[in-house]
Amino acid sequence: MEKGYRVQEYKGPVRRFCQTLDLKDDPALIERYKRAHSKQEAWPEILAGIRQVGILEMEIYILGNRLFMIVEAPLDFDWDKAMSELSQLPRQQEWEDYVSLFQASKPGASSAEKWQMMERMFYLY
Repeated sequence: MEKGYRVQEYKGPVRRFCQTLDLKDDPALIERYKRAHSKQEAWPEILAGIRQVGILEMEIYILGNRLFMIVEAPLDFDWDKAMSELSQLPRQQEWEDYVSLFQASKPGASSAEKWQMMERMFYLY
């Protein structure tokens, strides 16, 4: 187990967005979901689309069937606009349909509907 994760350094401040989502509580499905996000199996069009809408960094952590996602973006990043643009990119809906097989969410839900934005309740700088 690592004792921490190195993060990207920037020349200035960025905005951070944190979200959560639950997977179906099925170990086999969870392993398939993890493989779908591996370097070997991640869809290049999806990764390119994330960058195209202005997201600088994205990390997803897992504990059991609970996911926690951290997104870093420029200070002027408009989340709603970016998610709207992302949903229109090639293969994005196909990806959403595929990963929904593993997620505890309503069929046909968009990424913005599935991932719930978290509220920061504490920080120490």
